Amino acid sequence: MRRITFLAIPLIALASPGAHAAPPKVPAYVAAALADPNRPANNKEGDSFRLPAETLAFAGVRPGMVVGEFYPGGGYFTRLLSDVVGPKGHVYGIENDRWKDAVDANQALVAEGKYKNVSMDVQPFGTVKFPKPLDLAWVTQNYHDLKIAKYGVVDTLAFDKAVYAALKPGGVFFILDHQGAPGLTDAEIEKLHRINRDQVVKEVTSAGFKLAEEGSFLRRAGDDHTKPIFDESIRGKTDQYALKFVKPR
Repeated sequence: MRRITFLAIPLIALASPGAHAAPPKVPAYVAAALADPNRPANNKEGDSFRLPAETLAFAGVRPGMVVGEFYPGGGYFTRLLSDVVGPKGHVYGIENDRWKDAVDANQALVAEGKYKNVSMDVQPFGTVKFPKPLDLAWVTQNYHDLKIAKYGVVDTLAFDKAVYAALKPGGVFFILDHQGAPGLTDAEIEKLHRINRDQVVKEVTSAGFKLAEEGSFLRRAGDDHTKPIFDESIRGKTDQYALKFVKPR
């Protein structure tokens, strides 16, 4: 979903493929990030339905990590990631050069001067380019956008392989997105801004990743998967999956 949101490990042991994780325990450093007074009020407004504490805890973000965040969209998760990784970590954001509003919002975040461990880059859609090997690659509610040609034509398998190469052995590729029906065409993905969980798993694992865990904390049985995510009857209440892939050692 292309939007600017103003209202978003150390090495882990592999679980059984597709294993659903228990509700994630929220570490103190994640709770502290949520309580940061620098967070804009309109970011906090989205917390009740975006569940950032559970999201960060499930993804395994920890102090000292190097994180690559795809498509920050103004920084809802960027600010939180910055606080969690702390001064010994770094967040490298990459924004799509066609999303001018998002680019401007990201630059404004950096210009605030409050997030010294954040760098923002602007690249053609699907570019994977980071100055350091990553502990964590992060894409929330935007993997489906890689299928939408008007944002930039992307070979998603090549993208996934490039993310694989950008990660350290044992590193995590975290994807959170809106559930769609099986077999959606690219045109239907563009209309609905959804992508089926099984399609994502198939694509990402074909690049060499292993699915380590799956989080159900944003699963919502009442969502109508045939409606666009912007439909007012479901907006903010969509059925979402959280997937944690690992690059084997």
